[in-house]
Order: sequence, then C-alpha cells, then structure tokens
Amino acid sequence: MLLQENAALDLLLTRRSQPAHTLVDPAPDAGALETILTAAVRVPDHGKLAPWRFITVLGAARAVLGERLTAIIEAKDGPLDPSRRDQELARFARAPLVVIVVSCASEHPKIPVWEQELSAGAVCMNLLHAAQAMGFAGQWLTGWPAYDAEALGILGVRAGERVAGFVHLGTASQPPVERPRPQVAELVTEWHGA
Repeated sequence: MLLQENAALDLLLTRRSQPAHTLVDPAPDAGALETILTAAVRVPDHGKLAPWRFITVLGAARAVLGERLTAIIEAKDGPLDPSRRDQELARFARAPLVVIVVSCASEHPKIPVWEQELSAGAVCMNLLHAAQAMGFAGQWLTGWPAYDAEALGILGVRAGERVAGFVHLGTASQPPVERPRPQVAELVTEWHGA
C-alpha cells in the first residue's frame, strides 16, 4: 500500500527533537500556547480523569529557577565547578519557554496508575507534535530536578505527583540533525496462538 500525501503523516514521519540549547525566540505566545496545550490534552484518558497538568516557565523566571536549583545541588554536593554551575544555572533558560507536564496519577478502582502515567506521556508527545505543526520546535527532557523532592517542591509539584517531562519550546535556530531509527521489522513479532 502506498502512502498518500498527507501533512499530518508527514509531520509524524519527520518529527525530530530540537536540542533545547538551539531554541530561540519567538516562543509560542499565549494564544499559540493555548492551542498547543489544547491539542496536547487530546490523548487517550481512560476514565476521563485528566491525570496531568501544566506549569509554564518563561521570561526571567527561567533564570530564577536555575539559581534555586543550583542552590539545591550546591547545598548537597558543595560548590560546583564553573562548567557544571553554568549548566545548572541555564537548565531552564536554554529555551524561551518550558512547559512542565505533571502527572497527577492516583489510585482508582478501575483505572490503573500505569494507564494514567502513560496518558501523561502521550500529553508530552502531543505537545511536541502540536508545537511542530505550528512552526515551533521542542525537546522533551527530564533530568535530576524531575526526581529530587526539594526541586519538585520549588517547581510546585505536589505530593503524589511526578514530572512526566520538561518540554522546552521555541524556534529552531538550526535544522535538526537526523539520527538512526530502529528498523520496524526488527521490532515486530506476530502472535500465532501457539
């Protein structure tokens, strides 16, 4: 079967992350971001629980967050070498906008936590697709702040919640580099019932 020309399919087949440090202004403005997030939440959501939410970090708040996270690391590990310190200070300032996707999964009598967490992952992916469809670029990252209790508190992540991803958004300053992809035929087995 031949693939027909289709913009949505082409977007999926050519999707590529753009390294956060190569993202520049403009970032999605408030209207564009609302559209992107509206598309992001159109994911499978068994039970209609909406087990996710968003925290945005932009403007001067990016540097403030970097300073606070750097203070956490230095309080635990002592002074950082200049290179690592610069890296931590810039962690959330690399891109013009960071959308923190928070998984709010909780125990439910019918919907397993795992399904709710997968839904949050789907939100991250839809967010990237929607941003690309609107002419922006992005990268889905995590890193130590996604798993550190003190960092989560600073971010506003509540008890029982988890960070599904820090999605960095902006405009690509250079073309993305393609990387080798797995051969689908090597990933597929057919179940025969035997």
